[in-house]
Amino acid sequence: MGQKWLDGKTAVITGAASGIGFAIAERFAQQGANVIVSDIREQAAMDSARVLAERGYTAVGRAVNAAAEEDLQALVDFALQAFGTVEIWVNNAGMQHVANVEEFPVPTYRRMIDLMLVGPFIATKHIFPVMKRHQYGRILNIASINGLIGFAGKAAYNSAKHGVIGLTKVAALEGAGFGITVNALCPGYVDTPLVRNQLADLARVRGISPEQVLEEVIYPLVPQRRLLEPAEVADYALFLASHHGRSITGQAVVIDGGYVAQ
Repeated sequence: MGQKWLDGKTAVITGAASGIGFAIAERFAQQGANVIVSDIREQAAMDSARVLAERGYTAVGRAVNAAAEEDLQALVDFALQAFGTVEIWVNNAGMQHVANVEEFPVPTYRRMIDLMLVGPFIATKHIFPVMKRHQYGRILNIASINGLIGFAGKAAYNSAKHGVIGLTKVAALEGAGFGITVNALCPGYVDTPLVRNQLADLARVRGISPEQVLEEVIYPLVPQRRLLEPAEVADYALFLASHHGRSITGQAVVIDGGYVAQ
């Protein structure tokens, strides 16, 4: 059997207790990585890490507020103590709130920007010195097609995801001389709790029933007329995090069933 793509590497994934984050953690673990499953929900993080460990993989859980600098610094320190270094960092933690601009709560807007834009900046700031010392690193920011196009009702989410693509480009330039790649993975609609939970909000904003959202709002935008599976996003993340993706940096990489091709 050939060498696994991430043998001996250590990967930290935020928001990894479920959805895309867990799918990435699982795929990385399958390919030989030591995985740290971090999530704001402590029990969920521990449970998800235990699931991976019971399957024979190396995984540990850690409770982390991915918007708080002290938590992110502590996560870096924890990873270094547990495994000696960190080669791969995935900024995946996110949240959603759907409302028209004039109805959007300012505290919620700020909270979402902190989590999905300021948090990745802080994480990059603290993990960069580690990666630079070892002249190697892979940083993957989970953005969205909503970082490339607008969508009514998602002022904060669109703002954060557009911003994190800009952050990705700057970090890629600063890391290029140190063997570090930084990319933003931009999924379309993925069948996760985050997406399923927002269907009712989209229905309210657009004045239709939740049952109509997929058929009348989402699928007409997606030529393949389906939700992506988390495993599909994880496969793309694996490629970018491996040696196979070494020449790809500073990119907003799209996986969306054809959404932005129209």
